[in-house]
Amino acid sequence: MAKALALCLMVMFIASPTVFGVDHIVGDSGGWSLGNDFTTWASGKTFKVGDNLVFIYDSSHQVDQVDESGYKGCSASNSINNYQDGNSKVPLTTSGNVYFICPIPGHCAGGMKLQLNVVVATSTTTPSGGSPPTTPGGGSPPTTPSGGSTPTTPSNPSPYTPSGSGTPPATTSPKPSGAVTVSSGISHFIFVSAIVLGFITG
Repeated sequence: MAKALALCLMVMFIASPTVFGVDHIVGDSGGWSLGNDFTTWASGKTFKVGDNLVFIYDSSHQVDQVDESGYKGCSASNSINNYQDGNSKVPLTTSGNVYFICPIPGHCAGGMKLQLNVVVATSTTTPSGGSPPTTPGGGSPPTTPSGGSTPTTPSNPSPYTPSGSGTPPATTSPKPSGAVTVSSGISHFIFVSAIVLGFITG
């Protein structure tokens, strides 16, 4: 019985990072330091409620969470949170924009600032880099050209564009973010748990 309990706890421990969110190391290997372009670092990534930002920095830096005006003005006078430990894990608990700066004089103006849009974690996978593709027949109605007549739209348009029309297809395939969604993490956990219980009881 003790082996079974230990095995179940090990499975839960292994599966927990995929169920509860992703740790994003700010600046990747460069960390939270001067010389990193944090706008470029954040582009193409999806930040979800339940994820964490991990700031790794030396003693010459700090991290302040600020509001939009503090971000734009590089001012930490009304900071929401201040981190100084050199390895700060900041949970993303609400959706919307969040802002971070280094409050050391000159550092924010030198590029040590980060703005992110945090989205609500959903049970379906939405690829990084935009909204899900629209279904045929959906979308906005066509606009009237300057000639005065309104073009007709077929009720079930083809996803392909005839050659020579000059209009790209309505949908593209965005690259996946690489982050595991909550539902796939839970599904993985249930699957592994079922296998473990099968071995224990069988």
